Amino acid sequence: MSTRTPARTPARTPARTPARTPARRLVVACSAVLALGLGAAACGSSSSSSSSSSASSSSTPAASGPAKASGTVTVFAAASLKETFTDLGKKFEAANPGSKVTFNFGGSSSLATSINSGAPADVFAAASPATMKTVTDAGGAGGQATTFVKNTLTIAVPKGNPKHVAGLKDLTAPGVKVALCAKEVPCGAAALTALKAADLQLTPVTLEQDVKGALTKVELGEVDASLVYKTDVKADAAKIDGVDFPEAAKAVNDYPIAALAKAPNKNGAAAFVAYITSPEAQQVLTAAGFQAP
Repeated sequence: MSTRTPARTPARTPARTPARTPARRLVVACSAVLALGLGAAACGSSSSSSSSSSASSSSTPAASGPAKASGTVTVFAAASLKETFTDLGKKFEAANPGSKVTFNFGGSSSLATSINSGAPADVFAAASPATMKTVTDAGGAGGQATTFVKNTLTIAVPKGNPKHVAGLKDLTAPGVKVALCAKEVPCGAAALTALKAADLQLTPVTLEQDVKGALTKVELGEVDASLVYKTDVKADAAKIDGVDFPEAAKAVNDYPIAALAKAPNKNGAAAFVAYITSPEAQQVLTAAGFQAP
């Protein structure tokens, strides 16, 4: 009796399972979690964490803000800025621990001459673009100067206005002694512009090298009037009265500020210029009588 060997059936090749990508594995895992009733929070957290990790590994670090100023910042500034800049200097120091602002106030033209002669300074704030130009033309400015305020002339007289000065023409009356700034100084150039607009000629008894000098002559009673800025009269309102005149509109001075090319403290210079043009500083300046640029 012969033995029959059963026919051999062909072996079946198992179906190939597609390779699972990381995203597919995540979907499968999430499905399992949801089936167990554990909620979707874990899946969302895992996905977010994965995306965040991927983004941080492929992106560059975010740029940091400007560095805080430190060390001494030396500022050469027009005399008419003395009160406001002294105040702003203290605020700047408070906002930049470790910094110290020192000021040299004076006539803009003499300050510009000092800077061009090599005087160590970080920032220059002038009372006119023409004065700033003498520094920029000599290569003294480290960048473009920015106009940060404007200022207008007024007539300073002693309290009570004993000579009854009502306008520019009254300054030419016999017996009225007047102090002006020298023509090289921005307040002197502005005074000449205003007098020309009024078609007047005036012979002052003294020519001062900065606006504070002209104002002091009135305070001391050495003159009956002087042409100064509105901000100077406002700062000295306890001793001085101001008389506005229409021709002042023809002699408005722009005040530019710039970090200097040879600034010993370049970071401090840039930070101070940025602060002076900030809304906080502008509020202080306009409250003192300056006009917005």
